[in-house]
Amino acid sequence: MPPSLNPRVAVSQWRSRTVRAAWTKVKWWGAIGHHSDFAKQFGAFGEGSMIAFPWNTLYGERWMRIGRDTYIGPDATLSVGIHPEQIPISNPVIVIGDRCLINKGTAIVAHFAVEIGDDVWTGHNCYITDQNHGYKNLDLPIGAQSMAERPVRIGSGSWLGYGVVVLPGVTIGEHVVVGAGSVVTHDLPDRCVAAGVPARIVSQHDPSTGEWSRPPASQ
Repeated sequence: MPPSLNPRVAVSQWRSRTVRAAWTKVKWWGAIGHHSDFAKQFGAFGEGSMIAFPWNTLYGERWMRIGRDTYIGPDATLSVGIHPEQIPISNPVIVIGDRCLINKGTAIVAHFAVEIGDDVWTGHNCYITDQNHGYKNLDLPIGAQSMAERPVRIGSGSWLGYGVVVLPGVTIGEHVVVGAGSVVTHDLPDRCVAAGVPARIVSQHDPSTGEWSRPPASQ
């Protein structure tokens, strides 16, 4: 008997279609748009913006400001502080500008200040944080130690490739490309391309000539 006429196959296909259709509706209904009640919990939530469902972790919304026409993909993490009841020392803590694309699986973990400009796009699974674990107290496990918060800023028009990690205290300039898998530990100037662990400048724009070229080895 052809598989298409097999009752078990037909039932299986029907169930599969039903689950896919239901999941599509769940993702649509679960998303946070600027008209939703959940969006009112944010410090600001711009018109046309959306946080896709499902997300991974989301708390501290009142200390977040999201601009207009910004999309935050599924499985993202947006968190302020160590736990939802913590009161941060600054307000806002997370600022995301207009027309940004924060892609699937990206995590923004902030305690003091993470500021992302307009038109910033990320690849999947990026990690951006303004605090890290300490290690100098030998009587405490590293996971129980913390370092002082240091603000992070990512300039407008920049692009972070897949899996980029941005560590505390870093300022990334405007119109910067950070290659996939890079770890940004130091500031990056405007209009450059950086890659590696730690990320180093591999190309930079020269405004006097309009050309992009590799900088001296010292950079």
